[in-house]
Amino acid sequence: MSRSLKKGAFVDTSVLKKAQAMNASGKKQAIKTWSRRSTIVPEMVGLTFSVYNGKKFIPVYVSENMVGHKLGEFSPTREFKGHRKEEKSGGKRK
Repeated sequence: MSRSLKKGAFVDTSVLKKAQAMNASGKKQAIKTWSRRSTIVPEMVGLTFSVYNGKKFIPVYVSENMVGHKLGEFSPTREFKGHRKEEKSGGKRK
């Protein structure tokens, strides 16, 4: 179920304050955050966030196409290492 339109998009207050402060200062540093559930709003465009994926911080540069999505969508938590390859000896696997 989606969030009510009258409530607006959820953005963690600390993330929004840090983004507004970064825009006001004009600096281009990464903003470290654990809030994967925060929605990307237009004030965040052009900033870089370091989003925690449970193991390490992934740098995410926010562009205009990302507005309306969540920060966690761009920081995958699982790493796919590939399927097991068939042996080339011609025999079947056991």
